[in-house]
Amino acid sequence: MRRNAVTVSASIAASVLFGFVLVGKWDELEAGITGAAASVIALAVALQVVALVSRSEAWRVCVHASGGTVSRRKLYRASSIGCVGNLLNHQLGTAARIAALRRSAPEETPRVPALIAAELPILFVEAALAALTSFTLVGPLGLPWWTPVVCLVAVGSVGLLFRSIAAAQARWLARGLSVLRSQRGSTRLVGLVLIAVFAQIARNWLLLHAVGVDASLFDAIAVLIAVVSLGQLPFGLSVGAAAAVLILGPQGVAAATAAGVLLTATGTVGGLTFAAWAVLDLMAVRWLTPRPAGGPWSALAALPAARRRVVEGSYFGGLSHLQITRVLGVASA
Repeated sequence: MRRNAVTVSASIAASVLFGFVLVGKWDELEAGITGAAASVIALAVALQVVALVSRSEAWRVCVHASGGTVSRRKLYRASSIGCVGNLLNHQLGTAARIAALRRSAPEETPRVPALIAAELPILFVEAALAALTSFTLVGPLGLPWWTPVVCLVAVGSVGLLFRSIAAAQARWLARGLSVLRSQRGSTRLVGLVLIAVFAQIARNWLLLHAVGVDASLFDAIAVLIAVVSLGQLPFGLSVGAAAAVLILGPQGVAAATAAGVLLTATGTVGGLTFAAWAVLDLMAVRWLTPRPAGGPWSALAALPAARRRVVEGSYFGGLSHLQITRVLGVASA
């Protein structure tokens, strides 16, 4: 709770500080934001939803490879909760996603350590893509030319380590990395992450041009890398604006900030749209699922085995629900 409070406080402080930096440029900022066409905004939101769904499917592949049997709908609902947490901090979103999945399907998912490890293959693929395109940061950030080489070597070393751990069957970590043992699973994972990344790059390029920034495809990639990197820090809702200014500030701070604000806004709307679907889906499931007939004994019988044993042990001294119905002379479930 203390860490979450610090994260939220730091996110708010970073957003307020970034607002002070832009004092005196509000007119330019407003012109850039309101100048974007509604159709462009709608398309950007749709691309964000595509990215979220694709990454959720990649997570499902990793969870199932780790031994999970949870349904796609339950996993997507948990993923949508993580999307809301990501608005403040990436680590908070990951924790919320894992906690929601374990709570909704405790018997159909691996333990928390294995679920944490199941995040690593996705992060590795994203890091590899970032390393391959890290040359886009050399110009805007003034990095040395050999930076991409170092990034590729580092990511390659981590990938070899993951593969060796998965092959060595090293407890829960190996279970979480099980997707790397299968060529089919690895291919599906890479393909889904690529869809999510390309959707984000397209959204960046679209919104940069919508506010009048003459950005190339490489600029859009650099902004995405900056967004992901700054997302590890408690920037909160200002991460999009901070990333755009960091990469494209020389082309105009106000225009870059306007693009960043639209990135944050469309990302937020996309995440909330995904979360709204999850809420509506959960409500529909509860409304449409018939309640068990036959009173409390049928309800007890319908519980998952582990929960039913807890109830039987706590209230009936360990007697099963079938034994209780025989003793009481009532109809069995």
